[in-house]
Amino acid sequence: MAREPREREDRESEFVDKLVHINRVAKVVKGGRRFGFAALVVVGDQRGRVGFGHGKAREVPEAIRKATEAAKRSMIRVPLKDGRTLHHETAGHHGAGKVIVRPADQGTGIIAGGPMRAVFESLGVGDVVAKSLGTSNPYNMVRATFDALKQQQSPRLIAQRRGKSVSEIIQRREGQGKDKAEAAAQGA
Repeated sequence: MAREPREREDRESEFVDKLVHINRVAKVVKGGRRFGFAALVVVGDQRGRVGFGHGKAREVPEAIRKATEAAKRSMIRVPLKDGRTLHHETAGHHGAGKVIVRPADQGTGIIAGGPMRAVFESLGVGDVVAKSLGTSNPYNMVRATFDALKQQQSPRLIAQRRGKSVSEIIQRREGQGKDKAEAAAQGA
């Protein structure tokens, strides 16, 4: 029986949670104002799984706990290239929030602002370039980032769908890059 709490701790500790935003909200009642708190939390295992959650309560710790539980329930898997960056560039949007995420070379780091940085750190991405356009509302930025991440596809998934081998897909992708580089060199 003594092992069960330890196993639960291991399961809990495999996730990294980042508090993105806390909002204090007021409800006006007969005696004055009643304050509550809304929390936005991003949770990830730093190996390709990430989720976000929103929780509201009268106290900050309770709001964070509710948001963390919601985030663990809504986790998605994102295919990573070499376990450190994304496979291809994608754009995502939610409401007025628009984001563009691009893979980056080794050693670039996470070039992203606020809420997007929390998502990438929780996801385990080490090298990425991201730009937020439109709103700076953290809720919409996180949802737009998740929209972009859901569009990520690995070469293995594309090859399986097309009935080809992974090497054919990767050769074609690299070949297109070389053709563009050669065309640019000839035009210069």
